[in-house]
Amino acid sequence: MSDLPTLRKQLKQARAAIDADSRMHASCRIIRRLERHPRYLKARRIAVYIGSNHEVDTMPLVHRAPDLDKTFYLPVLHPFRHGRLLFCRWAPGHSLKRNRFGILEPIPSRDNILPVQHLDLVVMPLLGFDRTLNRLGMGGGFYDRSLAFRNRRTIATRPALLGLAFEVQRVDHLEKQPWDINVDAIITEANVYER
Repeated sequence: MSDLPTLRKQLKQARAAIDADSRMHASCRIIRRLERHPRYLKARRIAVYIGSNHEVDTMPLVHRAPDLDKTFYLPVLHPFRHGRLLFCRWAPGHSLKRNRFGILEPIPSRDNILPVQHLDLVVMPLLGFDRTLNRLGMGGGFYDRSLAFRNRRTIATRPALLGLAFEVQRVDHLEKQPWDINVDAIITEANVYER
């Protein structure tokens, strides 16, 4: 579909139309599938996001982290490099602030930032996707720019990239753009789509 603004609007509406109980149950199924995924099981340094606008809730992962020897990082809008993300270590109880989009993020400091290349896994939100793992984000390109180094490598093993979405966000076909970053898998409440 070439009309991306219309498609984004439709996908936001489809995601928002999932009632709260169904969204909670679907999120739980997605997180259980993620926790069994080999890339998650091997990962120790994991970037997740705080769900907003009806996205899959990743916080159950973070709350179990102390028992699993995993450290979690949240994306933060880069203060100097427009359109890019930093990844800052975070655990429940640590401070958060709202960024210019109203999304909660940690306060970056020299002690909590990890270069994205040192992460084992990045768990990404998606607005839409197709069966061949083409993904559609919100349109800001933050993940694409921050992970662009993966497109310059012939074999990029780190970080692994897993997208989370609800099955209603799947579309028949998305055109891949040259700047789009490939994900290794997309996990929904019904399926795990692998490359």
